Amino acid sequence: MSAALQAMGLRVRLGQRQVLGGLDVCIERGRWSCIVGPNGAGKSTLLKALAGLLPIEGQVQCLGQRLDALSRQERARRLSWLGQSEPVPDDLCVHDLVMLARLPHQGWLAAPSELDRRMVQTALQAVQAWDWRGRPMGELSGGQRQRVLLARAIAVGAELLLMDEPLAHLDPPHQVDWLEQVRGLKAQGTTVVTVLHEIGMALQADDVLVMHAGRLLHHGPCADPASQRAIEAVFDQRIAIHEVDGRWVALPRVS
Repeated sequence: MSAALQAMGLRVRLGQRQVLGGLDVCIERGRWSCIVGPNGAGKSTLLKALAGLLPIEGQVQCLGQRLDALSRQERARRLSWLGQSEPVPDDLCVHDLVMLARLPHQGWLAAPSELDRRMVQTALQAVQAWDWRGRPMGELSGGQRQRVLLARAIAVGAELLLMDEPLAHLDPPHQVDWLEQVRGLKAQGTTVVTVLHEIGMALQADDVLVMHAGRLLHHGPCADPASQRAIEAVFDQRIAIHEVDGRWVALPRVS
């Protein structure tokens, strides 16, 4: 399997502090990889660096090409991003916000195509937000806004989808819907990379990257006992991973 994203000697400094130190990462195509670790581990920084949103030392390759060699438009076609608490204009309506995702596919000042309109409708229907398409973003709750932002990320139609804490503000039923959307995207060949605090949900991914203090401690399949031991260790053995009804779950460790 070829790499969708690959980082070599990746270092990130924020001010005078080195947040990531010399990481080598390889994200395989067509898989869902989840980055986990305690607060301050560097999870979001790693995801932003892989997306080309931070100045870095080292190199990141996207689908076999250097990320910094791609034009802004080509990068936006290949890689879709959903960040934490992204600001959006309150007066922009839902449909128009999601349509912005199609700009990388349009010519200069070109009107949206029939494909653009279909992609937007499909994305909004996937997150159950089509009925709000005419509402301003300022009228939506936090959970509703998050679902619209997810629709915008999906509507790009990129081969790579990177999401930082995408379950924020989502209630449990919509978290389950999100999981089904990720599985559907993966079935279509999309490579998904997420940062999640919800370890039980992270264990539903194909692969897990376990981080601590700016270092990548482990990278492997979620079903691998070594991956599960690494997750337990990085959280100071305060959680225990068990298989329940054929699914991996993380439970508080009872002493």
